Amino acid sequence: MERPRKPSWLRVKLPTGPEYRKVRGLVDQYQLHTICESGNCPNMGECWGAGTATFMILGNVCTRACSFCAVATGRPGFLDLEEPYRVAEAIRRMEVQHAVITSVNRDELPDRGAGVWAATVREIRRQSPKTTMETLIPDVKGNWEALDIILAQRPEVVSH
Repeated sequence: MERPRKPSWLRVKLPTGPEYRKVRGLVDQYQLHTICESGNCPNMGECWGAGTATFMILGNVCTRACSFCAVATGRPGFLDLEEPYRVAEAIRRMEVQHAVITSVNRDELPDRGAGVWAATVREIRRQSPKTTMETLIPDVKGNWEALDIILAQRPEVVSH
């Protein structure tokens, strides 16, 4: 008896190609994090192969342990204040027209990471003034002051 073939949509192509290698190289060179990698996204090769990625700021360790999420949880460690510059530089070099940024939760920080969010949006604007931004922000534990810090930078799209 012959086994039925798997549907074509179930197959994931191995990541290859010049755009994939460019994104992989920039992520490695600038020591950046993406939700693509941290979230174990099965479409990473497809997106990176098209020259796009969703950058994840504030590190790659989340202070929460949501059951639906594959991002590592624990104590995040130091806050990398140079990260906004590296993210912006990678986006500039990728020449993306629309950048998507997300982050882990940093509940241990008084501002919940809002300062780094604001610095990242500002630096992307400085280095790539024509690039629009979509920010996928955490709930900042209901801290309205932290939310105002992020919103004051006026990203084109704000989602949660």
